[in-house]
Amino acid sequence: MRKLLAYFIAAALLSSCQTADNALTTSSTPVAVTGPAAGAIAGDMASRLAEQIGPAGATTTIKMETDTSEFASALEAALKGWGYKVVTDGKVAKDIKPVELAYSIEGFDGQVLARVSTPSIALARAYKPTAAGATPASPLSIRN
Repeated sequence: MRKLLAYFIAAALLSSCQTADNALTTSSTPVAVTGPAAGAIAGDMASRLAEQIGPAGATTTIKMETDTSEFASALEAALKGWGYKVVTDGKVAKDIKPVELAYSIEGFDGQVLARVSTPSIALARAYKPTAAGATPASPLSIRN
């Protein structure tokens, strides 16, 4: 099972590298992650992203695509909780260069694979959703 999980994570990360013009994309087959699980996964991924890209500064703006899913809302809230300014409407001041963020949630084998990526880094981790939230089911995968 661990080999299968490692293979899936590696395949997911490699497939995220194959975007046109270095553009970031979100998953075309998202899984609905709701409630406490969405919050737990978003909180963990936001904290791991903050570890990798550094603390939020006065000019650190993260640009996300507009999405009404619970996971997207939880991820936006978690990033704001870390001090980042988050823009979802695409309106960014001319003097600000935002960090573009793509994310996806995909289901497999009773678990979900969460991916968060910027043009310079991609993070992925499998989680086991529970009634109280979600617990990591794999180590964090980091691609620079």
